[in-house]
Amino acid sequence: MNMDIAVAVVVGGGGDVASLDADLLQLGELSPVALKSNPCFVDRIFNQWLALPETNRLVTSLLNDAKAGHPLNALGNSSTATTSASNSLPSLFPAGSAPPLSPKSTSGSPRTTKQRAGPSNLGSPLKVVSEPVREIIPQFYFQNGQPPPVELKEQCLYRINHFFYGRSEGLQITEFKLVTREICKLPSFFSTSLFRKIDVNGTGFVTRDAFIDYWVNGNMLTKDIATQIFTILKQSELRHLTQDDFRPVLQELLATHRGLEFLQTTPEFQDRYADTVIYRIFYYINRSGNGQLSLRELKRGNIIDAMQHADEEEDINKVLRYFSYEHFYVIYCKFWELDTDHDFLIDKENLIRYGNHALTYRIVDRIFSQVPRKFTSKVEGKMGYEDFVFFILSEEDKSSEPSLEYWFKCIDLDGNGVITRNEMQFFYEEQLHRMECMAQEPVLFEDILCQIIDMIGPENESYITLHDLKGCKLSGSVFNILFNLNKFMAFETRDPFLIRQERESPTLTELPSETTWVMNRSFDHSPC
Repeated sequence: MNMDIAVAVVVGGGGDVASLDADLLQLGELSPVALKSNPCFVDRIFNQWLALPETNRLVTSLLNDAKAGHPLNALGNSSTATTSASNSLPSLFPAGSAPPLSPKSTSGSPRTTKQRAGPSNLGSPLKVVSEPVREIIPQFYFQNGQPPPVELKEQCLYRINHFFYGRSEGLQITEFKLVTREICKLPSFFSTSLFRKIDVNGTGFVTRDAFIDYWVNGNMLTKDIATQIFTILKQSELRHLTQDDFRPVLQELLATHRGLEFLQTTPEFQDRYADTVIYRIFYYINRSGNGQLSLRELKRGNIIDAMQHADEEEDINKVLRYFSYEHFYVIYCKFWELDTDHDFLIDKENLIRYGNHALTYRIVDRIFSQVPRKFTSKVEGKMGYEDFVFFILSEEDKSSEPSLEYWFKCIDLDGNGVITRNEMQFFYEEQLHRMECMAQEPVLFEDILCQIIDMIGPENESYITLHDLKGCKLSGSVFNILFNLNKFMAFETRDPFLIRQERESPTLTELPSETTWVMNRSFDHSPC
């Protein structure tokens, strides 16, 4: 725009706002150099702006905000000031006489578009700088677990208020079982452990506020059941579960389960039952074998389902996984029969009598060399009850992964991770000798080797790996061939049709896991 014309318009108007040309009011961008070279023009325009009623209201609003101590905004803090600033230009004309704005102000011409696409090359101070848009990322990590949704929290609080109604002093441990089962959805025999976890001061009571603080505010409500159990049982200074962490749970199970009431008169057998259940849990779930049960192992195992089954089933013997009293009865009586001096320890000569002398001396030597598993017994050359539980579970249920790993370590004499022809022959030689002594028709090792290769189908026929064994349903029979004479002879005398059927579809003839070794005898539930 020509600066002389603009000045002439302002001066010639004699201060009459209505005489200003509306088209001239739509000034284009002016460079700082042009403004500095015409200070009089700038002063005239500024005075005209100050004389407007809207400007007066804007300045008054800013002064009032300053006096009141409010933060100032260049565009005004109030809606009135903002409106005044945005409408200040059209207000130069009397009401109803303002002409429409020039189309060039909103046109999509390349010139206009180019000017508004980015910062001006002239560096105009009139350009509007927009605030950057801040995208709020929702929190996705919670150190103590994700807080419960509002609806879920309200439902839980309603149920909590129902159970704690009229009990301002709180609930005692005998009254806490319903809370454990109905609100927390945990097996009822966890009530004592949960109660003591909340009642840290040992007052004997758990108040409503204390329970809400632990279960709701502690975000236990949104955790999965495995994490809940892990948190309740775990010692605060550890990151894993130990065998001792399960003892309070087993003690409450023994005290409250109807299927175990008959043991209440024999505390020593209650302890043996609890020990056996714990040993079985760690045998199957603690795959690292270090006695430190991690949360990941707990989640991958089936112990949670077994606990819930035990809580719902009145006949404890129907809970075949871990908790069956009949299974404990068989294990403990077998140990008691072998422990002739009843010092709760057995040696090689004791173990060789297992299963009516079913095992070879060579495999017993490997067991006592502690290659498959280090003994927990502190007496050299002696196996304790926990060691025996691991042995019998491996011997009588060779379909499980812990069993396959146990016996693989025994046969792998050099520990190189593969079982070779010579290693299998070393163990089978004693089997062959025993068959000859019993006047049984011996089966040559070459024939046995072909049979084993045919059963396992290893990737490399020159050796067998643990991976090969885990991928075959008949792996247990291979170990029986090598060191258990009784089961080997039973395998050899089976109906050929059953053998062929088992190879094609093992699940048709395979007995349920962990029940194949239960003795066919009448259980009177009396101690051995």
